[in-house]
Amino acid sequence: MKVCYPVILTHCSDENSEGYLVYIPDFDNNTFGETIAEAMDMARDAINLVGISRQDNDLPIPEPSDFESVKCKKGEMKILVDVDFDAYRRMLDNRSVKKNCTIPSWLNEKAEQANINFSAVLQEALKQRLQIN
Repeated sequence: MKVCYPVILTHCSDENSEGYLVYIPDFDNNTFGETIAEAMDMARDAINLVGISRQDNDLPIPEPSDFESVKCKKGEMKILVDVDFDAYRRMLDNRSVKKNCTIPSWLNEKAEQANINFSAVLQEALKQRLQIN
């Protein structure tokens, strides 16, 4: 389920860099992006990471503050960032993991000659063995 958290952006610039400092009040967390779009993406990522980490540690995830109750100072910008903790967790859990395995040399040679995709075959075999559709 998607929820929206208010965040505060502060434009920063000096001789070396320019961008937006992002403060996430509900998580008392900061991040940074070079553009507003990147700052929003970084805020979304930070909120999701902290949120699923809290879930993993059986800690409550803060409810989003009311947008109007979040105050910002002159020069700051208040925006909403949408997050979906379940979708984020699925995205992370669907990552590929490298596994090393050992097979006989002659089998490797035959499989390579037949242009066999080792990863696909291993995935198919594991799904079959585990009775996963």
